[in-house]
Amino acid sequence: MRRYLIFFTASMPTLIYAISATAVSVAFPDMISDLNTSVVVAGWTLSAFQLTWVAMVPVAGKITESLGQRTVLIMNVSLFTGGSVLCAIAPDITSLIVFRVIQAAGGAGFMPCATAIISDTFPRSRQRAIGLISSIFPIGMVIGPNLGGWLVEAFGWRSVFWLNIPFGIIVLVMAWFLLSNDRKSTMGKIDFLGASMLAISIFALMFGFTMVSDPESGISWLIPVLSLLAGLALLYIFIRRERKIPEPIFDFALFRQRPVMATNIYNIFYGACALGVVTLVPLYAVSIYGMSTFASGYILTPRSIAMIIASAIASFSLMRCGYHRPILLGTVLIAISLFLLGAEPQGFKIMGYELDVTMVILIIMLISGIGIGTASPAANNASIELVPDKVATLTSVRIVFRQIGSIAGILLSTIVLHLIDDAERAFQILFCGWGLIMILSIITIFFIPASPIPPSPPRQDGK
Repeated sequence: MRRYLIFFTASMPTLIYAISATAVSVAFPDMISDLNTSVVVAGWTLSAFQLTWVAMVPVAGKITESLGQRTVLIMNVSLFTGGSVLCAIAPDITSLIVFRVIQAAGGAGFMPCATAIISDTFPRSRQRAIGLISSIFPIGMVIGPNLGGWLVEAFGWRSVFWLNIPFGIIVLVMAWFLLSNDRKSTMGKIDFLGASMLAISIFALMFGFTMVSDPESGISWLIPVLSLLAGLALLYIFIRRERKIPEPIFDFALFRQRPVMATNIYNIFYGACALGVVTLVPLYAVSIYGMSTFASGYILTPRSIAMIIASAIASFSLMRCGYHRPILLGTVLIAISLFLLGAEPQGFKIMGYELDVTMVILIIMLISGIGIGTASPAANNASIELVPDKVATLTSVRIVFRQIGSIAGILLSTIVLHLIDDAERAFQILFCGWGLIMILSIITIFFIPASPIPPSPPRQDGK
């Protein structure tokens, strides 16, 4: 019984994280109006959260190995819960963005820490247990928009942050009594400097682009230009440094292989078009169609459910179908869903049955979910067989590249919405533009390995 309680303790933070992340997207329109801010500035509540997550994920696993699972889980949950309290009482948009950074710093370590705990707790059924905890996040993506929509309508946008508090306290109490202290090694090998340099360089670039797009901010044009130059310079220094140090957070030597490079270029496009832009769909539903906050939340549900089902089917089909076909099919479906959103669909009749606009958008989200679920398993595994001893590194790189794409998608999308006064036209340009970019990403697919198992070299007897 004890080990099942440990499983619950380890998996609960991941579920809370998934619910919170998707619920905040639903609360986004209310945040803008209540805090009296612009969409491009409010977009930082999403982008800053993901930016911090990108910076912390590459080192989260090593921190767990260094300080021990119990210590790190308690530290992460405390940070996430404390950040949630601060977000709930944030007096203005600037404070909210800063508090979201604190929240993300705690949440970034949930999955690495949970995976380590489950792996040690279920040594004989490790694969099944890890697979089960990996399914927790999609479940949270189903619950989050629906629960978030109801909470925002009933209690306001701050309630999506208050929701995290009781669950965080429960996890802290259970972790304190159930988990043992298992410190394993020292902190000397963790490249905190590299992670900080990466985060600061991306932040500087994002800040520069944001300020350039907001001429009414009152800031001199020199500041965003200097921010952009500083971001590029720091990114260059980061790359030079990572190539020289013994244990970098990014092993750039891997990118000398064309399939690895192609896979991660695709991951950037995938992150922007499949993950980043979708966070603005609730805002789209409220702004263009006048949907309620609750309705704008549940329109994301078909997408999450379809992702779970399609991902399971695609995972079992990889050995037979290879990588190219599922990634290609998924990419096309994602692009189609974006083009359909850009067309601003209206209700229509089919076979005597009238589909209202809400039902049409639900169907479009279903198509998007099928596309993401179909492409994701193949894109996750592509190129891993080329460097089997670097699976953890390649996985970390994939996550970071997708999140960078997601951050870029949110940032550029909010800039478009800010610059174009006509919301309908802005969303048309936005969705159709990202749909076109998703189609262009097909070029990279043909440089990705075609099969999960590389062809074996011909046997040479006697050698």
